[in-house]
Amino acid sequence: MNKKPNEKIILGIDPGTTITGYGVIKIAGSEPRLITIGAIDLSKYRDHYLKLKHIFDRTAGIIDEYHPDELAIEAPFYGKNVQSMLKLGRAQGAAIAAALSRSVPIFEYAPRKIKMSITGRGAASKEQVAAMLMHILKFSKSQMKLDATDGLAAALCHFYQTNNPRSEKSYNSWKDFINKNPGRVK
Repeated sequence: MNKKPNEKIILGIDPGTTITGYGVIKIAGSEPRLITIGAIDLSKYRDHYLKLKHIFDRTAGIIDEYHPDELAIEAPFYGKNVQSMLKLGRAQGAAIAAALSRSVPIFEYAPRKIKMSITGRGAASKEQVAAMLMHILKFSKSQMKLDATDGLAAALCHFYQTNNPRSEKSYNSWKDFINKNPGRVK
């Protein structure tokens, strides 16, 4: 994929043991643009270790095809079933290992953080996140796959977190604020 020096490509992944969603966006200046969205279907694999291999192989293939500068991945955050959380953590680890094998930096986000950055509500539904992504990235409902939109949301969340103009200035105290903004204080 051709990329200009001031552009950045972000791969977002929502790991799962049945479906792993992904989305790739390109950032040109301050504008995100959808490159692709998809899902890795793992339902045909009965063996958990074969699922992990497939997640690794497909993630590595996506990285080789789109050459992302960074990977944003949803963290398995909370679950009632310990075995399910363990399997989900392994799925996340397979995707992370693929990124590490290609020297792609990894950034991890909690599900609530991703939803909050896209919709403004940490408890938003998958449908609300998908609708907001369609609006922001201007793609049609026919391109949308709910399992994939969570991966896309992780990529866009990472863009928002790392390109927040308000984060350029930080202040340690009111005195620090006054020193850095003398024209704003009367």
